[in-house]
Amino acid sequence: MHPFGDIKQIVPAGLDAILLYFAGDTVDVANARCQHWLHSITSLTFPWLKECVPAYDSLLLVFDAHKVDSHYVYQILRSLAAQDPKIRINATDGISVKTHEIPVWYGAEPANDLALVSQKTGLSEQDIINAHISMTYKVYAVGFAPGFAYMGNVPDTLHCARLETPRKQVPKGAVAIADAQTAIYPSSSPGGWHLLGLCPLNLVDTSHNALLKVGDNVKFAPISEQEFRDLHEG
Repeated sequence: MHPFGDIKQIVPAGLDAILLYFAGDTVDVANARCQHWLHSITSLTFPWLKECVPAYDSLLLVFDAHKVDSHYVYQILRSLAAQDPKIRINATDGISVKTHEIPVWYGAEPANDLALVSQKTGLSEQDIINAHISMTYKVYAVGFAPGFAYMGNVPDTLHCARLETPRKQVPKGAVAIADAQTAIYPSSSPGGWHLLGLCPLNLVDTSHNALLKVGDNVKFAPISEQEFRDLHEG
């Protein structure tokens, strides 16, 4: 399957899926193209489409192999690109972007690697917090665990490689950084990121719907221990 338009590569993924990779000089450009394709495809509610899984610069399309095959899906995508000039020119008009303000009790135990991050970056603990809250982050992908949103990009001064030995247990709600990314652990799980504090919000509801979705924007806001406990208990 030959690439076309903003799609630089198309790779079959088994008998019931294809993976689209998007071109772009930066990850933001490639991700914007991914988001527009995701919006366009899902708005058409194809009966053969089972799932769309977006990532930083790719989009996995899972289809019902009893109804269509990868070549049929490929032709639909080419037809869609020909009919929709917005896809060809990478327009993102009409895509609603939600912004979340996420409260964080920075330095909360047992999610406090501020001293270690300070040692690695040369920043004071307060400068680390100030740097982390200074950005508006974009959700590029959701995976690893239900509701685990990969967000970027953290300031260059905060870049820290993952821990050499991952923890066996990271607490639910831990706010963390690794390289250029930041994330919140939606549940207790193993992990190798540096922990900055705790978020009191549930990131996945009882119906398994995630609070943070691909394309959303996130701002972190510092709160006190008492505010954390009030929100957590509320």
